[in-house]
Amino acid sequence: MTGRDALAFALGAVAFHRARSLLTASGIAVGIAAVMLLTSIGEGIHRFVLTEFTQFGTHLVIVAPGRTSTVGSPGGVVGTVRPLSLEDALSMQRLPNLRAVMPVVQGNALIEAGDRSRRSMVNGVGPPMPEVWQFRLAQGSFLPADDPRAPRSLAVLGSRLCTELFPAASPLGQRIEIGGYRYTVIGVMASKGQFLGFDLDDAVYVPTSKALEMFHRDGVMEIDVLYAASASVSAVVDKVRAHLTARHRSEDFTIITQKQMLDVLGSILDILTFAVGALGGISLLVGGVGILTIMTIAISERRSEIGLLLALGARRPQILGLFLFEAAMLSALGGLAGLGAGVAIGELLKVIVPVLPVHASWQYAAIAEGIAVTVGLVAGVAPAQKASRLDPVASLRAE
Repeated sequence: MTGRDALAFALGAVAFHRARSLLTASGIAVGIAAVMLLTSIGEGIHRFVLTEFTQFGTHLVIVAPGRTSTVGSPGGVVGTVRPLSLEDALSMQRLPNLRAVMPVVQGNALIEAGDRSRRSMVNGVGPPMPEVWQFRLAQGSFLPADDPRAPRSLAVLGSRLCTELFPAASPLGQRIEIGGYRYTVIGVMASKGQFLGFDLDDAVYVPTSKALEMFHRDGVMEIDVLYAASASVSAVVDKVRAHLTARHRSEDFTIITQKQMLDVLGSILDILTFAVGALGGISLLVGGVGILTIMTIAISERRSEIGLLLALGARRPQILGLFLFEAAMLSALGGLAGLGAGVAIGELLKVIVPVLPVHASWQYAAIAEGIAVTVGLVAGVAPAQKASRLDPVASLRAE
């Protein structure tokens, strides 16, 4: 029996028993569709989060007050945590390979312009903010390089906040109140969109020291450091750590690199994608049980056909191979149907729920199809062995 004969036999069996073949393949199709859809959502979330975190550039180091890890003896911590100050940030500007150092303070305040008011995010930043965070200016200018300790009361509006406060007039040169303090608007930022659900355009930017005064803070929330692309991030971190440790006389701060954040997020999202794929794998297991059941029933109904093949000279290993090939073909066809259904449902979800990130990964599709064929082969082993062991004489008498 040639390979062409085996293929014709399997196709003929699948086509002749249409209802049974459809029922058998549908179990695999449902499993593959579930795997494809769930992994597409997981991969979409993965890409979405990584894109969100890299929209601020890839050469950032963040210095935050306090330690995220504990060292020392069980007797307790001696001393107090010193907040990061504006002076800390200014002193870091002398370090090598740093393009910009920006102390950051954030809060929420009522912003008033004439008879209009809106509660929005207030960002206390420095003049290098557009370069550090990769923002673009749409109108006017950004905060000038005033004395960081005593800057002028100037403000730059986010695009949405500008539209809400000044729907018909130019905001440049207008006076606004932020948390009860008066500011002059000198610029408007271009739209940046959202970051993990937060509207970056619904914000106002003021000098860091003004935000410290507004929110009655002793220290900044973080210091963002933009380092040169040619510099080693580990060398930059070592320089910053040594400098601040010397100033504070202890390492009471935490340095976070963007690579660390992305690595942690990547590992979490990889686990998430694997978990949702495993859920779809349960459906594949159910489909495998369906193939085992249907093929076992089919062997009982096709005993005379098997007996005729044996009587015509087919060897038992060939009978085993024929029925394994049929089981693999059923699962492969079901897998292809499931892949198509999973991709179609994913595209439909993009239309119905645009905020849900869905990205079909053909790597996962190939793996899913391979798993489907493997499930079919494994499920078909027992029925195929049963078929190959039938007695040809007894099989020919069966109807």
